[in-house]
Amino acid sequence: MLTTLSIKDYALIENVNIEFHSGLNIITGETGAGKSILLGALGLILGERANTDVIRRGSKKAVVEGIFDLGDNHKVNSILDEFEIETASELIVRREVSLKGSNRCFLNDTPVPLANVKRIGDLLVDLHGQHEHQSILNIDTHIELLDDAANISKEYNAFLEIYSVLQTKLKELKTLQQKEKSISEKRDLYEFQIKEIDAVNPVEGEDESLENELRILENSERLIQSSAEVYNLLYEDDSSIYDKINQVLTFLTELSDIDNSFREKAEECNSAIAIIDDIADFSRNYRDSIDIDPSRLSDIRERIAALNRLKKKYGKSLSEVIEHRQKIGEEFELADNFAEKIEELTNLLTEIRIKAGEKAKLLSKVRKDAADKLIPGIEEALKYLGISDSKFEVKCWYEEAGKNDDEFIIVDNTNYNFNKSGIDNIEFYISTNMGEETKPLVRVASGGEISRIMLALKTILAKNDKLPLLVFDEIDTGVSGRIAQKVGNTMKSLTEHHQIIAITHLPQIASLADHHYSVEKEVVEDRVVSSINELGFEERIDEVAKLLSGEALSEASRNSARELMGIS
Repeated sequence: MLTTLSIKDYALIENVNIEFHSGLNIITGETGAGKSILLGALGLILGERANTDVIRRGSKKAVVEGIFDLGDNHKVNSILDEFEIETASELIVRREVSLKGSNRCFLNDTPVPLANVKRIGDLLVDLHGQHEHQSILNIDTHIELLDDAANISKEYNAFLEIYSVLQTKLKELKTLQQKEKSISEKRDLYEFQIKEIDAVNPVEGEDESLENELRILENSERLIQSSAEVYNLLYEDDSSIYDKINQVLTFLTELSDIDNSFREKAEECNSAIAIIDDIADFSRNYRDSIDIDPSRLSDIRERIAALNRLKKKYGKSLSEVIEHRQKIGEEFELADNFAEKIEELTNLLTEIRIKAGEKAKLLSKVRKDAADKLIPGIEEALKYLGISDSKFEVKCWYEEAGKNDDEFIIVDNTNYNFNKSGIDNIEFYISTNMGEETKPLVRVASGGEISRIMLALKTILAKNDKLPLLVFDEIDTGVSGRIAQKVGNTMKSLTEHHQIIAITHLPQIASLADHHYSVEKEVVEDRVVSSINELGFEERIDEVAKLLSGEALSEASRNSARELMGIS
């Protein structure tokens, strides 16, 4: 429910603060006084677009703020949670339009995008008239209105449960198919790489070992010559180090026999002889072990070249090459399993599609039964409002899925498009004249008729309509007298379930107000200013009297107003 509407520097309005109440809130005033400006301001906080033309001349920005009592509006609180905005019993919606072109929106003083305000506004207010917030003229809302009236939560929840499962499995299938496509596109490349790497069959660390062997073979002559020279110098020559150090050992032994201090040095010399002997043996054996094999040298060089080619293409080291081989090998093997997995999931999906189809078919039947029950009531309401020869229809149809569509459910062996509401497409059709075929409600041209059609629908659907506030902007256009009274009575009946704000020119409707507001304009310092005030008891009588007889009030017109208002 809208409790307060504050408007500052918007069009002809300088600064107004209006407190609205539950029940039927009527707004009246002369043509051009600013009634529609008032609802234009309301449209701003419902998410309608605006430009700088709405800013009052001489001001820098226009500000509109509405305070809503949310009650138990779970949908609004859920969206506020989604927006990460703290929820409370009240919601403050503020909109600022600046001459600089900035357009700021706030929910409970938290800055938000305009789209977020629009989402909230669509759940708070249904505005009928020359504005965009006309839910009944939005085809997408017809199925929701029908569902609310039909009370099909049991059947709908059953479908929603299988719908959720189906969506999950469809995503799984899509992911598998995308992976299969990706791997399939790389399959030939992977196969070539696997064959290329396996043809070489690298072993980790092999390149380092081969490089060392190559270095030895490339320097074999030098190694033979040098190792032989070492052996000769140490052992083979006539004046070899081995012979000379043995002579030294003889002298040290003789000295140690005389002086014990030489004994340690003699032992060290003896150790040196053993070391020289070992080095000499190693050098001789190394010299004899070297086999100069040109074919082996060629083989090593070719092997190293092959390993280097792999490292250049698949990694900086052999370990990276081997790791790459393992990875593409696993994906290559996985590709062989995809067909089996996809077939298995496709078969499961067929079962789920059939079950979803069964639930959707049942949901559709419940909707059609509910529509059949609603139609007489709506036609009766239209008759009461002066459209006596009306015919109302709820059209329901299914759309078959295309041959290449992946998202479908199966009903009686036929593939149909679906969404979270099932397979039904619902649209309201109407004929307002005898003998005419019904046409889509959204194409009904007469303003007076469409207003009464909406009233009739609201009357029947009121108990289940979740929008707390209904705003009617001069929807009584084209009606008068007896029908005007009935339009007023219908509005009044809607207050049992909704807060109503209505702009009207008709005394029959104004007389039924629970709260009455008058919009006036006056010249203040050579400028026109619009204002709105809630009327007291006697003021209400005078305002209804003006609607009956014009500005010239008389006791007779006041008495007529009292009679119309049911005041004795």
